Amino acid sequence: MRCPFCAHEETQVKDSRPTEDGNAIRRRRQCSSCGARFTTFERVQLREVLIVKAGPEGGEPRREPFDREKLQRSVALACRKRGVTQERIDQLVSGIQRQVETAGEAEVPSSRIGELVMDGLRGIDSVAYIRFASVYRDFSEARDFEEFASTVTEAAKD
Repeated sequence: MRCPFCAHEETQVKDSRPTEDGNAIRRRRQCSSCGARFTTFERVQLREVLIVKAGPEGGEPRREPFDREKLQRSVALACRKRGVTQERIDQLVSGIQRQVETAGEAEVPSSRIGELVMDGLRGIDSVAYIRFASVYRDFSEARDFEEFASTVTEAAKD
């Protein structure tokens, strides 16, 4: 494992333990050159999945590998300052990753990932849900927020 600080090729594992949800191994490492310590996570990847994103107006769709870290960042951004624990975010992201990898499809539309995130956030935090939806559904006016927020309020009453 390459050191993220000095790019030296050799690091030593100082400690390994499973994560809270048991879906990964957390490893504390130390660089043998600069002495810096850092953490890595080892997760099972069941299959390589490509995410299909809509191309520009009428253009060819783009394909890129599923990126757990990108998904994690977008969910964390929606949950920022909302009191949602990192463990809860990790559970949501792990669940989505598992659904994508076990679906048996080599390609998954990005819209499917967005819907899975929205379904998960709906049950965690309504503000994070609305934040994510505002980007995912490309809200352009305050009225868009009002209309969407009213559906969230109505769903909470049911």
